[in-house]
Amino acid sequence: MKRLAILFSILLFAAFFLGGCAQETDKNIQDQKGKLQVYTTVYPLKYFTEQIGGEYVEVDTIYPPGADEHTFEPSQKDMITLADADLFFYVGLGLEGFVDKAKKTLENEDVKMVPVGEAIHLEEGSTNEEEVADHNEDDHGNGEGHSHGDVDPHVWLDPLYANEMAAAIKDQLAKLMPEHEDAFQKNYSELSAQLKDLDRDFKAAIDSSKRKEIIVSHSAYHYWEKRYGIEQISISGVSTTNEPSHKELKELISYAKEKEMKYVINEQNFQSKLAKTVQKEIGAKSLTLHNLSVLTEDDLSKKETYFTLMEKNLSTLKKALNE
Repeated sequence: MKRLAILFSILLFAAFFLGGCAQETDKNIQDQKGKLQVYTTVYPLKYFTEQIGGEYVEVDTIYPPGADEHTFEPSQKDMITLADADLFFYVGLGLEGFVDKAKKTLENEDVKMVPVGEAIHLEEGSTNEEEVADHNEDDHGNGEGHSHGDVDPHVWLDPLYANEMAAAIKDQLAKLMPEHEDAFQKNYSELSAQLKDLDRDFKAAIDSSKRKEIIVSHSAYHYWEKRYGIEQISISGVSTTNEPSHKELKELISYAKEKEMKYVINEQNFQSKLAKTVQKEIGAKSLTLHNLSVLTEDDLSKKETYFTLMEKNLSTLKKALNE
């Protein structure tokens, strides 16, 4: 009889415990339903969504740490993850080659796919492919590698264009969660003020620099040219897969020697063998600019953000432009 009583007590406790777990699971599910599930491509879109959405969003990027945004292809698991999301923010402008295929795969799913970069009001000349190609040829870089249509897609590196993308993200979040529109607007206003301050910092630093040219491994800085007057002498084109001919490389090296360039600038997720060749030929040192497309494992461990990385980029530019 005593054994039956003990067994009954154990079963009663187990039922109570499992019931509590079930209630907790239901609560967790409800908590998840109270947030928008958002996926992005490049890191700035993730960061802006987190800053604007706050407690009302769960955000992740489809890119693994250190990936190349130009060549990334999603796995089947990635596609399943996207299908379960509420929003998928990507740049557009020809950057993410996999998106057209993904649209067809996800056309019957509930995820809303938003090309945030296409909301930007680009200044005249920013969308002229011929102008960008001619500029690179004049600088003895690669004039053949502009496979992104008629626009440089690295718009997030320009703080003012980044501000426009952030506004587009805010509007999309407000459409899906109109009850939190005031919170999204407040968070966006704070982010916008930081981006405008960053723009002023870049302008002041570059205006006072001794030189304006930089040698870069990858032509990702067109908007710094347009906005701040920097000249990027690029080894690869807008896509990292576009490399110069032997003749173009020789001309670039000759030009760099003539200008007495002291640094060749690489990126956090793209180490170019050609850049090392140029560096050796002209006797230059190496610097790194962060293109912010993806974070590295080191960035994640250091809890880097859009603003900490852009401040480091500004420090790198000051060094390259003043020595």
